[in-house]
Amino acid sequence: MREAAFVKQNKDKWVTFENALNGQGQLEPDELSSLYIEITDHLSYAKTFYEGSNTQFYLNSLASKAHQKIYKTKRESKNRIVSFWKTEFPLMFFQHRKELLIAFLVFTFFTIVGAFSSANEGDFVRSILGDGYVNMTLENIENNDPMAVYKQQGEFNMFLGITINNIKVAVFAFAFGIFLGVGTLFIMLRNGIMLGSFQYFFYDKGLLWESVRTIWIHGTIEISVIIIAGCAGLVLANGILFPCTYSRLESFKRGVKNGLKIMVSTIPFFIIAGFLEGFVTRHTEMPDWLAILIILSSLSLIVFYYIIYPYQLNKKPLYANS
Repeated sequence: MREAAFVKQNKDKWVTFENALNGQGQLEPDELSSLYIEITDHLSYAKTFYEGSNTQFYLNSLASKAHQKIYKTKRESKNRIVSFWKTEFPLMFFQHRKELLIAFLVFTFFTIVGAFSSANEGDFVRSILGDGYVNMTLENIENNDPMAVYKQQGEFNMFLGITINNIKVAVFAFAFGIFLGVGTLFIMLRNGIMLGSFQYFFYDKGLLWESVRTIWIHGTIEISVIIIAGCAGLVLANGILFPCTYSRLESFKRGVKNGLKIMVSTIPFFIIAGFLEGFVTRHTEMPDWLAILIILSSLSLIVFYYIIYPYQLNKKPLYANS
């Protein structure tokens, strides 16, 4: 069916439902429920056959407004925090998987750039990591303890300092989205190049495995969540650049709101990463199997909560069109 014919056939139902939501008309509960189900069916149809069209955006807005109206009339749950982590955030985050993919690809690309530049430019590593860090690490390598940097501070002080610093990086990645996403992409660029240079430095010294099995104990979550913070910045930028059916101001507000939700979701993971770096990474004597177990467990947690679980939740009939 052509889009114009689809709209003409169903427009009256949509207007009736919208008026009821705005308090401009009265409908029996059964009729309202029936219309809601029908409109979510129409939304699914529009997503399939008119993807990216104004019809899809309108129906999505209408279904979302109805969903919010339903939950506003409900008594606030005592388990509001639980519901945020369990349903509200994953459902919202699924809508921004494209921004997540862009942040990941940009970060990965510049990680490769950092490694490539380090391999082809002798002073590149020093220009990125600094002479102080490079000289200290070279001295640690000579002393047969290349990862000694993780043992210099006390556990708690290191945990606290690293956690705060990582959260600051994430906040910048999000806030710089206000510059139409360019600032966010710059944070991804900078951190990606640092990571690539860092890993190549140890590869060049014949210590790639030693660095990977040590650094990625905490780095798996730390780097992943910085990328997710980059996603939050792109969500903010997207709200400014692509308002769709909303006014630019309303779209901006939605971008800020969703970006902030993404940022809130990262805080526990940054705490976990800080804990691992402060209390666990320093134990370089741990067996390889244990280090690998921690790394794979961390990766599984991130992939499940931010990719697999939102997808599974979105496919459930109760949430699929909300």
